Amino acid sequence: MIDTEFKFGEVHELAKQIECGEDRVHFQNIFSNANGGVVLVGFKAGQKLDTHTAPAEVMVNVIEGEIEFTMLGKPHLLKAGEFLLMGADVQHSVKANADSKLMLIKVKP
Repeated sequence: MIDTEFKFGEVHELAKQIECGEDRVHFQNIFSNANGGVVLVGFKAGQKLDTHTAPAEVMVNVIEGEIEFTMLGKPHLLKAGEFLLMGADVQHSVKANADSKLMLIKVKP
């Protein structure tokens, strides 16, 4: 069963599906199922997600902006149009150097 607010076959502009809010990091589910899913994340400059793990393999794709993605203690600078792959259960954190929008593609191992 797929969980989504979007209809299959419709065209949407990806960056417009998520906002960057002053109050907190914003998340927007595009779709999910038992195997993983796609989530958009919106950051204002300076916002961050502290160190955590995800139970899925993840592709982090920067749509807009610039982030510092620290994985296993090593920082990676990612800009719009760039992506990074990460394995399941890997410790990581994210800090936005500018207003940024990310697309996370999650696949459960």
